Amino acid sequence: MTVVATEPREDADVESSSERYARRFQGPVGRWFVDSQTHITLQSLAGLPPGSTILDVGGGHAQVAPPLAEAGYRVTVIGSDRSCGERLAALTSIGHCRFEVGNLQALPYADEAFDAVVCYRLIAHSVDWRRLVGELCRVARHRVIVDYPARRSVNVASNALFRIKHSIERGTTRPFALFGRGEVASAFAAAGFAIASVRPQFLLPMALYRLAGSAALARGAEGLARSVGLTSLLGSPVIARADRRPTQGGPPRG
Repeated sequence: MTVVATEPREDADVESSSERYARRFQGPVGRWFVDSQTHITLQSLAGLPPGSTILDVGGGHAQVAPPLAEAGYRVTVIGSDRSCGERLAALTSIGHCRFEVGNLQALPYADEAFDAVVCYRLIAHSVDWRRLVGELCRVARHRVIVDYPARRSVNVASNALFRIKHSIERGTTRPFALFGRGEVASAFAAAGFAIASVRPQFLLPMALYRLAGSAALARGAEGLARSVGLTSLLGSPVIARADRRPTQGGPPRG
């Protein structure tokens, strides 16, 4: 009997693209979280020419595509299922971004098809995160930006605290993998990219601030943590930017 190999099915973005998941980011604390993420993302893309093409992998959560489109980038979002495009309808209906369906573990694009690739809310839940990183890098001409929960953070207690967090998040949180900077850098290096920057976002879990319900408290506590260096040491999730390494003997890229 002949066994036909099949591609692994990546569908974690179905949950993160849902309205139920989006409720985690409603209210002042949730908006502050997304605003902070947007600020770092735009900084990480700085230097790309106006109108650069961006692929947002698993971006049906609609946290990244709207501000990127507003900043003048040409954005394509790819999801694993047609339902992942529902929260993007306001953008796609007026042509401010495109939504396509495809296998996120085998992206249906040519090598270096996009100037940059962004992938949030996916690596920590991926069926094969190293293969996913390889695909992100394959289709990126200049840089890749991802987020991941750091192992060196309060996440070390994530298993013990999961039930509490699950209750606070009203059932919308999921188990997730933790990552060290070295293993992330190694995965990018294997795909021909080098980590250019890492930006830990917060010292304490957002669930605690949601429980308190105060964005002012979150800003104050996180501002203090950042000022004394705790966030850079123990912060999570991390937003990492990786740049394509120049080919040997060729000119540097982007």
